[in-house]
Amino acid sequence: MPKVKKVVLAGLLLAILIVFERFISVETLILRLSFSYVPYILTGTLLGPVWGAALGVAVDLLGMLLMPKGPFFPGFTLNALLIGLVYGLFLYKAPSNKSYLIRLIISIFVVHIFIHLGLTTLWLSLLYKRAFMVVIAGRIIANIVEIPIEIGSMFAIKIFLDKPVKKYLLEDSSESWDDTEDGVD
Repeated sequence: MPKVKKVVLAGLLLAILIVFERFISVETLILRLSFSYVPYILTGTLLGPVWGAALGVAVDLLGMLLMPKGPFFPGFTLNALLIGLVYGLFLYKAPSNKSYLIRLIISIFVVHIFIHLGLTTLWLSLLYKRAFMVVIAGRIIANIVEIPIEIGSMFAIKIFLDKPVKKYLLEDSSESWDDTEDGVD
């Protein structure tokens, strides 16, 4: 994919991510429910780990400047970087829809267990001076509910976007993000 297309696509996904995280989300002190996983996963899938990590940092910093919802904490910027990096490492250039689904499941579990339940809970317990176990209790249920929703919706979005991505974003078929002809295994 040409650099101009990458920059434009990253800018679009950045704008969508800011809207999803800052405007279209349900938030409490210890939990945020949103569709922000969609642009993160699409960035990792289409642009790779470097762009995913850069998008994560950019969305955290720009979101904090545009619509601050609390004090700035660098731990959340690290989380955003790691989320973009993990999705990019696992999902970029998956050879088939079957391997994409397997990689998607693994990456979503890694993000939810290590980043959302681990690091985010640690940052929240430090920031709000609450015990780690108290903060994680409510977050476990939310993450258990989110995981299958994210897997199902992102695989459906990937199948839906196969043909438009091949037609408009990729220059030749050797760059394919999916090696199957019709986009379905």
